[in-house]
Amino acid sequence: MLRTIISNEWFTVLILLSVGILAFTRYSYNSRFIDFLGLLGNSKYLKIYSRDQKFIDQFESLLFTNLLISGTIFIYVCYGVLYSPVDFEWALFLKILLLFGTVLLIKVLIERLIGSVFEIDSLIHEYVFQKTNYKNYIGLVLLPLNVLLIYALPLSQTLIYAILGLIILINLSGFFTSIKANQKLILANFFYFILYLCALEIGPYIILYQVITD
Repeated sequence: MLRTIISNEWFTVLILLSVGILAFTRYSYNSRFIDFLGLLGNSKYLKIYSRDQKFIDQFESLLFTNLLISGTIFIYVCYGVLYSPVDFEWALFLKILLLFGTVLLIKVLIERLIGSVFEIDSLIHEYVFQKTNYKNYIGLVLLPLNVLLIYALPLSQTLIYAILGLIILINLSGFFTSIKANQKLILANFFYFILYLCALEIGPYIILYQVITD
């Protein structure tokens, strides 16, 4: 079991850091944070805040920071359960965090570049806004799940796969929300849509998986 092999001390520090970030976000953006919590249930949040989106938004940046921390902890735990238990090492943790964050940021920058090149900035900005918020929501969900994985639940591959399935479902929910909002445009450019899926939605995560496992 992970908790008998890996020290929990640094995980505790990182989890408390994420809790602090979310508490500050809730305090500073109370109304928006409450709307964000209902993201999966309705599109109210997306309709209200997509109109005021900025290239660098403090609210999204705080949630993205939590996503990086919580996501990296989960990747670390997954590796320990699915492959080989490892002691906590800051160098390894920071490498995973940097790689994880780089993949996410490069995807966003490339998508914005595509929007600029093909003069569909407004469409791409809305699409990126939707995807970013669903990913940030995953970070929110992962925080309590990480606590349970590290301190409470007996670890198993089945449990890890169940959580991975939940993450995929949340991602798919955001993906289909975007497709529904832009279905006419997608159908008119179906070949380019498939090309985009392979290049920017599937490819980066395959590369991330291969780098981590190697």
